Amino acid sequence: MRKLLLTIGIFLISCASVFAAKLPDDVRNYINTNIPGADIRFDGVIIFPSNTIYLPLFPSLFSDITKLQIKETIPANKNLKQEPDIVIFNNDFVLLKVLTDNEGNRTVLHMPIPPLQVRTGLLPQDMLVPSGLIIPENLKGIIGNLKIDTKGEDVIKVDTKETFEEFLSETEPEITQTLISQLKNKILYVTTNYSKNIQVVEPAQASPKYALAQKSIPIDIKAVSNGKFLLVTSFERPFVDVISVSDSRFIKQIDLPSNPEEILVDESSEKAYITSPLASTIFVIDLKSMSLIQKIKVNGYCEKLLLSNNKLFYVDKLNHEIWAIELDNDYELKDIGKFPNVSALAFKDNKLYISSRTKSRIAVIDYSTLGLINEFTTVNKPVAMKVFNNSIYVLGAQNNELQRIVNGSVVDTILLNTEGFSTGFHIISGTNLGVIADMKTNKYSIIDLAKGKLLKTYSLNIPIKDIIITDKVKLFD
Repeated sequence: MRKLLLTIGIFLISCASVFAAKLPDDVRNYINTNIPGADIRFDGVIIFPSNTIYLPLFPSLFSDITKLQIKETIPANKNLKQEPDIVIFNNDFVLLKVLTDNEGNRTVLHMPIPPLQVRTGLLPQDMLVPSGLIIPENLKGIIGNLKIDTKGEDVIKVDTKETFEEFLSETEPEITQTLISQLKNKILYVTTNYSKNIQVVEPAQASPKYALAQKSIPIDIKAVSNGKFLLVTSFERPFVDVISVSDSRFIKQIDLPSNPEEILVDESSEKAYITSPLASTIFVIDLKSMSLIQKIKVNGYCEKLLLSNNKLFYVDKLNHEIWAIELDNDYELKDIGKFPNVSALAFKDNKLYISSRTKSRIAVIDYSTLGLINEFTTVNKPVAMKVFNNSIYVLGAQNNELQRIVNGSVVDTILLNTEGFSTGFHIISGTNLGVIADMKTNKYSIIDLAKGKLLKTYSLNIPIKDIIITDKVKLFD
């Protein structure tokens, strides 16, 4: 058994001249206790459920305290729920509320003589401040070396009607479609083969509401943090772009040593695993800090990531070898064996299910012994497999069908009736719903995976490469 060569990148945060975005634990706990649902973003910005934004000011030296309390507010005698303009804690940590002036500009409270804690505080130097923020002259010292965009140049929201994406010119008029209850408060992010932009579509609508402009054609996108952010990998870009959905901006660019491709999100550990096939590397991104924390060197051209039971599986595209990385066993690398034309992997009950696209068959391997347990015919051209509860769902592209397997036996087949070519298959996070995209007919189907039932099929007026459905978030004005 060979050991996997593992390279871990450790990024230390300096506390000398640059303040980290990580809020002190007592401040974070105070906010979470008093404002349930508050979003403390990885760069330090605090967003209340009401969409009120607070900027954190770190003191040059924290005061010693036994218990964190609010020392002072402006206006006076307010609590956090009342959303005062300034909050000063007894450890000298400060929250500045983002306001809107008479001309519609974002700013903070203008005061002739600001409190000492405000004048001497410092904004996190890796923070992305709200677009167009204006800082009063007597508070310029809080900026430090932080770059503040005053013109909104980093906003990537695009009105598709005004820009008139070329592929939209040949589409049919808006189609009337009924919204099912399961898609209320959801939003769609659609990539195409005809545009660099990510199309943003309301459920049951055929045309995009707007688009998010990209710098290159996306390879993969994933929604994280309940839909608040999108992770995007793109062709010929050695970065993972992080998009803040609420204000339609590139909030961070995670630099990588080599070009990334496929993204796999592990919500339980708040990590993302990202392949770089040409470098034979899997990058690990910490979703709490949106930073690269680890590089896993692997064998071959890695693709088709699958994470299950602390095992990270991948396929070497060059020689059709399947490997497993045992994350809780010193990253030991286990050779599963060679299989022809692998299209998808699934893992359940210590068994690895391997589908062959050309042979339309599934092999079942005992993970402990690596012995073949079973092999059987499945749907024509299987392109994806998903495990949900006790079932394994296999998507067949040729006949647009979804096969349900329980305990190794086929129990049902769901006909999608899209009359096209089914491709993408994702489980909508936090739900029992699956979404299947049809690239040929520009349709997507919603499946109740708990009941094994087709709920609805919708048509889009745009070509579909892939489609992600996630929770809708409040947008900033």
